[in-house]
Amino acid sequence: MSFNSVNTNRQAVFALQSLNQTNSELSGVQKRVSTGFRVADARDDGGAFAVAQKVRSDVAGVTAVGEQLGGVKGVLQTTFAALSTVSDTMKQVRATLTRLADGSINGEQRDQYNTQYTLLTQQISDFIDDATYNGRTLLSLAGPAGGDITGIRNEGGGTFTVTAVDGATLKLATVPPADAAAAQAMILAGGTFATTDAAISTALNEFGSSMQYVDNQITYNSKKIDAMNDGLGALVDADLAKESSKLQALQTRQQLGIQTLGIANQGPQVLLSLFR
Repeated sequence: MSFNSVNTNRQAVFALQSLNQTNSELSGVQKRVSTGFRVADARDDGGAFAVAQKVRSDVAGVTAVGEQLGGVKGVLQTTFAALSTVSDTMKQVRATLTRLADGSINGEQRDQYNTQYTLLTQQISDFIDDATYNGRTLLSLAGPAGGDITGIRNEGGGTFTVTAVDGATLKLATVPPADAAAAQAMILAGGTFATTDAAISTALNEFGSSMQYVDNQITYNSKKIDAMNDGLGALVDADLAKESSKLQALQTRQQLGIQTLGIANQGPQVLLSLFR
């Protein structure tokens, strides 16, 4: 094809094609700069976008698990606080029972200690009954509020169970012992007080272990989310330093392309000089 044609300007066509390519690349760089993503949607990279969406879904799942674990932790903390207070109160009960087991105290003193025993055991009962969080308790096996708690530990639906205990077994009768012998029998191994005190110690140990597990799971899930986000960033995030350099280069190319197109469009005007 002749270069000396007013019907077809090949130089202008080439210049326009180059300018269109530059504009297309510039549009892509501007998109990456404005969104901060190398892969903002499936049009950029369908495979990478699909993987990224799966990772984002997993992150959302682990985040939700963390929130649910917080609820279980709240129940455990409430339970542990109640049992710790009960355990401390049991020490006072033990001291009171020891005094009641002394046959040398007079009737007035025994009445005072009996009153103290009744008040302390009632407090223990109240602490156990009040150990609820968000309508749930681990110190009862009855009703919708009590019973074992099964929690979600990961985004895959894995579970763990915190076993509830019967709070009634952790309580002492509020009626004081009838005499010194009865008080002494309660204190001895196998007695009511000794059995209840041992049960409280066992419950504290079990719930303490459960609290440690939940804390560890929360910490692990938090680190897992960080790791997943790091991987996600490596997959879809844009390198803004590199994109900035590309942006400046393409803007320069665009300006040169516009100037080149303008020069090419002047070609037909040159042909007019041949007829002067």
